[in-house]
Amino acid sequence: MTPLSDPADPVPGGRPGDVDRATALSDELAERGVHGVVLSYVDTAGVGRVKTVPTARLASAAAWGVGMSPVFDTFLANDSIVSTDVLGSPDGDLRLYPDLDRLVVLAGQPGWAWAPVDRITQEGERHPGCTRTFLRRLVADAERRHGITFKAAVEVEWAIGQGPSAEGDFVPALSGPAYGAIRQVEVSDYTADLLAAFAAQGVDVEQLHPEYAAGQFEVSVGALDPVAAADRSVLVRQTIRAVAARHGFVVSFAPAVLAQGVGNGGHLHLSAWRDGTNLHAGGDGRYGMTAQAESFAAGVLAHLPALTAVTAPSPASYLRLKPSQWAGVFTAWGRETREAALRVVTGTLGLRDQAANLEVKPVDLAANPYLALGSVIAAGLDGITSSTPLPEEITGDPARLEAGAATARGVRRLPASLAEAVVEFRGDKTLRGALGTVLADAVIAVREGEIAAVAGLDDEQVAAAYRWKY
Repeated sequence: MTPLSDPADPVPGGRPGDVDRATALSDELAERGVHGVVLSYVDTAGVGRVKTVPTARLASAAAWGVGMSPVFDTFLANDSIVSTDVLGSPDGDLRLYPDLDRLVVLAGQPGWAWAPVDRITQEGERHPGCTRTFLRRLVADAERRHGITFKAAVEVEWAIGQGPSAEGDFVPALSGPAYGAIRQVEVSDYTADLLAAFAAQGVDVEQLHPEYAAGQFEVSVGALDPVAAADRSVLVRQTIRAVAARHGFVVSFAPAVLAQGVGNGGHLHLSAWRDGTNLHAGGDGRYGMTAQAESFAAGVLAHLPALTAVTAPSPASYLRLKPSQWAGVFTAWGRETREAALRVVTGTLGLRDQAANLEVKPVDLAANPYLALGSVIAAGLDGITSSTPLPEEITGDPARLEAGAATARGVRRLPASLAEAVVEFRGDKTLRGALGTVLADAVIAVREGEIAAVAGLDDEQVAAAYRWKY
């Protein structure tokens, strides 16, 4: 197994520099009227979990961490607990160490700051179930083995509902048509405050617009390194929810807010770079991709059936993953083809060297963003290592391909249920090896627990069960 840490990635905790910095930060925060710090991570089920500390305790948290049981690695979305050989018991403790480089004062929650955490054992070692550590390790491996770095971003779609209930039915807070000017006007004050909060928090927004489904909006943000991009995805959702609450709205990031129709996606955008050059632009391959960029895309496609256990981890995910709904449910790629699971985004002429990237579409916001990005990177790196050839491009809707043509092109339907996705994940040694035994077993146990939790429920009941969990 790859070591969890190395000299280039020291384990947090007890370093005088961190303590001194945290002390100075806590003084600065107090002067700005910040009373507490949210310590944030995402569990295996995709649920955001937190502990908070008073601002005056930030230095202690930076030095020694904050206690948190490892049992949350095997929590389900409904807060029941499953177990593996090493996880899920009431024994033991972990320490949550805030990443001071990512600490942000929350504009949407006056009096609070926010920071993602690394989870460290009491013996000072990185916890093998920490998905932020997993993603950091994959990114480091890519640079060490291939000289490749990445830029990434996560799209965030959400449904805006009338408050105040967050446990009952969803009643859209806006009524206009998809992408309609009416929708923008109806929630103009909310979205203006949202943009102001993002700007105050240093989140560069590229687009904010009404989307297709009932009450739905989407925000696209600038690309960062993958760990920072995953952190940003969590921060963006924290902000959307907080600003909505101040306007009397409730929001849902669930894959399927309602049983029928289009759901909320969390598409991943990813580009590979070497020495400042975007490998998805400027090459002599298809649409300017270099040979390694093509193999990276081919690796993602090859592992996509197993990846869905990570990128679409909820039973509700499969209410969204339907053909001909732009969800990308076939192992196919295409240039700017929104029905393909892997969309090659070429970018506008003149900006392609910066904008070209891959969009992975069968992803929703029930997915842990650290786990999803790390797994996609692992799949792509396997393609590079194996020099996997990129199959023939598709155009149009792959659902309309005749069976023989689909087979000839290597186009197959992605798993239509979480149970099918778990079978694929179990059979994918490369992905499970990249995660490591502890984390891979947790993924399987939690997914199987979610399957059991909804046994016998119809689609409406499944949507209701997860509507307010993410």
